[in-house]
Amino acid sequence: MLFGLDGVEIGLIIVFLCLFGGILSGFPVAFAIGGAGILSFGIIAALDSAGLLIHQAIDTSSQAYDALIASGIRPETISIFRYPELPRIGEPVFPQGWEVALDRNVSFIVNRINERVLAGQSIETLLAVLMFVMMGITLERSKIANDLLTTMARVFGPLPGGLAVSVVVVGAFLAASTGIVGATVVTMGLLSLPTMLRNNYSPEIATGVIAASGTLGQIIPPSIVIVLLGTLAGDLYSTAQEARAQTAGCTDALTYLGEPAVVSVGTLFQAALLPGIMLALLYALYAFGYALFNPSRAPAVELGRANAEPLSRNEAFTWFVGVPTALVAGMLLLSQVNVIGSQNLQVDSFTDRGASASLRTNVSDTCKASMIELHGQEAWDEAVAEQKAIDEVGGQTESTRLTPEQIAELVAEKEANAAPIGTGVATILLLLSLILVVARGVRPTAEQAPLLVGALGIVLALIADVLLIAPSTSSGVSLLILAIPYALALYGCSHGVVRLAQNELIRVVFPPLVLIVAVLGSILGGITNPTPAAALGAGGAIMLAAYRRLRDEDRSGMVIIYSTLAIIVSILLGVNFDLRITQEHVPLESWLAFFGAYAAYLYAAFGLLYACWVLFAGGVLTPVVRETAKVTSMVFTILIGSQLLNLVVISFGGEHYIQQFLRSFDNEYKVFLIVMLVLFILGFVLDFLEIIYIVIPIVGPVIYGGTFDPKWVTIMIAVNLQTSFLTPPFGFALFYLRGVAPKEVTTGHIYRGVLPFVLIQVVGLGILFLFPAIVTIVPALIGN
Repeated sequence: MLFGLDGVEIGLIIVFLCLFGGILSGFPVAFAIGGAGILSFGIIAALDSAGLLIHQAIDTSSQAYDALIASGIRPETISIFRYPELPRIGEPVFPQGWEVALDRNVSFIVNRINERVLAGQSIETLLAVLMFVMMGITLERSKIANDLLTTMARVFGPLPGGLAVSVVVVGAFLAASTGIVGATVVTMGLLSLPTMLRNNYSPEIATGVIAASGTLGQIIPPSIVIVLLGTLAGDLYSTAQEARAQTAGCTDALTYLGEPAVVSVGTLFQAALLPGIMLALLYALYAFGYALFNPSRAPAVELGRANAEPLSRNEAFTWFVGVPTALVAGMLLLSQVNVIGSQNLQVDSFTDRGASASLRTNVSDTCKASMIELHGQEAWDEAVAEQKAIDEVGGQTESTRLTPEQIAELVAEKEANAAPIGTGVATILLLLSLILVVARGVRPTAEQAPLLVGALGIVLALIADVLLIAPSTSSGVSLLILAIPYALALYGCSHGVVRLAQNELIRVVFPPLVLIVAVLGSILGGITNPTPAAALGAGGAIMLAAYRRLRDEDRSGMVIIYSTLAIIVSILLGVNFDLRITQEHVPLESWLAFFGAYAAYLYAAFGLLYACWVLFAGGVLTPVVRETAKVTSMVFTILIGSQLLNLVVISFGGEHYIQQFLRSFDNEYKVFLIVMLVLFILGFVLDFLEIIYIVIPIVGPVIYGGTFDPKWVTIMIAVNLQTSFLTPPFGFALFYLRGVAPKEVTTGHIYRGVLPFVLIQVVGLGILFLFPAIVTIVPALIGN
């Protein structure tokens, strides 16, 4: 053996050195990865042909190996790491020659590119990357961060370390709206760093908090890292659990696990929400604690107030916290006692199919033993009892069509039990009430009559909904009954919106907040998958940027505002009316609603085109599209290059060798910790994209093939990869910040500044490791 190392080990070293050398060469990373694969394959093939690379494989013809098989050990679990005493034989790393391996690699790369890049199941999800990148770049070019940083500095500045806390808040906000680390770090470095230094903040805390806050976009949804990881995790988890089920003696993963082995990007977005917020809180707590112990190095700064009129603490608490909280809590309480609830009278035209047993019990003895070991004897006995009860009544009941009389009876029963106030009406009135309440706090000395008129309209709408509108009342009649109360409420809210615009915090935060809620709400609520939501975000970002551009040029932005209202109108009409005009009998109100929704849709489309024209004429759209194309092309080129490098590693047995090493540990926690440590170390020298597409496919079948929740595994990896932006010498956030930092800020300041935040990342990983419920609780709550 060369240097006393196994031939596969030398091959892995050659691959890593070629990859590392390619990255250090300054050649574009997207092409360096593919080049490293070709170069390393050539070197390994040359050494193998010269007889210098010998792999010590287990001799499967030996008596010791036969004895292990006879004792019931599965062949796939036997490796040189678990059974080092077994006889071995030396063989080339390319047993059939490098020519055969090359031919297979060429065939596989074509198939993989077709499956994972061009026409596979994951291509629709990968399209979300394009949309999210465009959304982020558009918002970054709209200078939204400038306004956010200025406003948040005024809000948090008077606190100890307030400027640092404001940077964390803006970082979290931009993470949820842009998710572009480079743009966020550069923008905050240009705007916040000079202000913090000018107010006697130490360079370490200033640079550290900016670099760390900029990386929150890698974990707070919508995160490109999670989109890319999710497409891989879904395939890896499904394949690994199928293999695990067959190893356990079962036919498939559904039988063995009792549930489908699937994980989606939308579910991962739900799982990442609390960990992202937790990291932001840890950053803010560190900045606040640092200021308390070092007040001279992170002083409080008064930068002016954000409200149009001065407010006492009691007034601010009453109108900004107390009354809004009471309104929301009241609605939730009334929902619990069925005063507010669904008034939907739709019923299925078929009966429900009979329930099946919680676990499949018609399995082999080997599978039965494995399932009892996984689920427990009590769960198995319960499933057997359920199946016995089903068999006693003649098997599982099939679904049958209901008669018109049965449907009418179910509708009447549903109407009798319906809540007196519909959820939709209550939600709309709550939002209108919040506008009135907050507007009262913004301008306490202004004329209150319009707000009182709006409040009267809300009260009348509630009374009308309870007394005059039944669940069976048509949408058209309901709208006519509520027209006058809604008109009064909207009159008051129109005055309230004008007052809200005079509050700098609301004026700056509200537009991107609506966009964030629309995008994340549609994903987290299960309304749509990430790709349409990303398209919504990209369109909303274009309109938001166009409105900002028009305001900067002292031009009217009413077309954009009316287009936004048109979108809301079309959604409300689609939710409340039956717009299916192809049915045999279509009532007049459905025709009117259809034409109204269609007109609103056309106007919204016109508004989007107008926004694109405004940005194009202003010289904004062209660089946005160009930058989006560059970033997206880089991601997909890295995806193609990494597939080539992965196939090279597979061809000489590198992937199998690593997986055998990891499976040689009996404790899966130990395996996971080893993988996390390796990822953390690789983060010092590799970018997150290289780690996702090169390392994760190799270790994924092991870490996703155990008992761990795939959501928890994926989020742990994502938080670990987030650290790669902060770890020297190749932390990209450090390079971005170094490029915009003043001359008096040295590289040493930046490195010392990010060190505490790297430790905070490790602490965050430890918290998630010890308390997995932080990751799993949101998907569980939303799923239920």
